Amino acid sequence: MSTCKSFAPIADEQSRILILGSMPGIKSLEQQEYYAHPQNRFWRLLALLLNEDVPQNYAVKQALLHKHHLALWDTLGYCERDGSLDSNIKNEAPNAVIELVSELPHLQAVVCNGGKAAAAFKKYFAKKLPERVQVFYLPSTSPANARLRLEGLAERWWVILQFLT
Repeated sequence: MSTCKSFAPIADEQSRILILGSMPGIKSLEQQEYYAHPQNRFWRLLALLLNEDVPQNYAVKQALLHKHHLALWDTLGYCERDGSLDSNIKNEAPNAVIELVSELPHLQAVVCNGGKAAAAFKKYFAKKLPERVQVFYLPSTSPANARLRLEGLAERWWVILQFLT
């Protein structure tokens, strides 16, 4: 069983949407980058939704988030897990999501990327979220979510665009 710790959030005071994953997978932890696994569709999905080129390095990925007022973090700050599957998470502890939300004056929405992120959000944060912030529980961009192709994910994730205009 490996000990996993999440990264610092990528956010600034202009952020309008906070996208929350559960905990970075092995590849992301190794590279110290959000959604580093080449089969994860997160960056391709954002590029499709935002009509941008798919970012090819982490600095460009972070710039894409800032340009479109997106913040990125995880619901969990710590856990123990074998492998990368959320179903293997044990002994979890939440991140300080509510504290981050309070530091983002323009935040309008929180998006949970997948089932484990949604479950942890409901368990730790949902009742503490300010009323001004809407919550969306969306399908995971993980390669483990093989039910949906990129187009199917985009059909469900398009709701975030209303907060970016």
